[in-house]
Amino acid sequence: MGENTQAGDSIRGSMGQANRRGKSGFACFGELLLRLSAPGNEVLLQSGSLNVHIGGAEANVAVSLAQFGHVAFVASVVPDNPLGKACIGELRRQGVRTEAIRAIPGRIGLYFLTIGAGQRPSEVLYDRADSAFALAPPDLMDWPAILSEVSWLHVSGITPAVSATAAKSALRAVKVAREQGVSVSFDCNYRAKLWERWRGDARTILAELVADSDLLFAEERDMEMILGQEFKAAHTGTRFEAAAAKTLAAFPRLQRIAATTRTQRSVDDHDLSAKLMTRQGLLTTRTYSIGRIVDRIGSGDAFAAGVLHGLETGLEDQAALDFALAAACLKHSIPGDFNLVGVADVHNLVQDVGFTVRR
Repeated sequence: MGENTQAGDSIRGSMGQANRRGKSGFACFGELLLRLSAPGNEVLLQSGSLNVHIGGAEANVAVSLAQFGHVAFVASVVPDNPLGKACIGELRRQGVRTEAIRAIPGRIGLYFLTIGAGQRPSEVLYDRADSAFALAPPDLMDWPAILSEVSWLHVSGITPAVSATAAKSALRAVKVAREQGVSVSFDCNYRAKLWERWRGDARTILAELVADSDLLFAEERDMEMILGQEFKAAHTGTRFEAAAAKTLAAFPRLQRIAATTRTQRSVDDHDLSAKLMTRQGLLTTRTYSIGRIVDRIGSGDAFAAGVLHGLETGLEDQAALDFALAAACLKHSIPGDFNLVGVADVHNLVQDVGFTVRR
């Protein structure tokens, strides 16, 4: 792990050619986690065995962007032990850049997943308190070096919710991004239990992050919490539009707010659509019916990566939104946190190519 303890020097050393070409790429800042899940649809420890996957919201976005052909860094802190090495190795295997991952003494965050079925919902149990990431000092990351190569920084609200020091790190990352002209993508991902654990001021901190963001992923309830205002409407779409319009008005830097809408008939049978509010108005998508869901964890991150891909490649907003929704739908068919599909796979779904075996 020694190579990662000199992240700033490593990144600066790799920057020369990239800077001459101009900025293009993504840095995703957040905690790497080990996911331990019961096999199939068993309840936790029913058979005494667990499947292991590596994940984390920001890492999920980075992997998906790498699958789409982008340069994607994960900036994080892992324990300097075999578990931390395994996380770094898996990200490298998926094409993600890892120079911005630091290794320090400590433990890795865990979460245990019981995958539901029928009328029994899935359940997540977190064990991430006092992880290496949560305890890492805010000045550990060399943000000017990390952000000197990329055009986007992606952060989620899970990162500041982990601990007071992680919140300071997230705020610092976003401030440096703004100073360096790097666009900021922020996924609200409000997690009340994480904030309550250290009595963090979620509303103030999240609002500060949104204020420096260009792109926001948020549901109506997220925006209501940040604004301190409830938007009552008979129809969910109307409620989103009202909340998003108010949020855009409150935060002048913000240009787009995106979200998915999910209707669940059972754990395995969902409808999924998406919407995007810009300063020009509301865009919506078709609705996909998703039956026989394999794994929905990470689908929101797949959606975020799809929007970012669309914006980075110059797609019109509607096309970017359609691409992102299709990417999220495909994630439901893949076990684990990562969305391991490419651009062609997503375009095939957008264009309704069909389900004939591809030979």
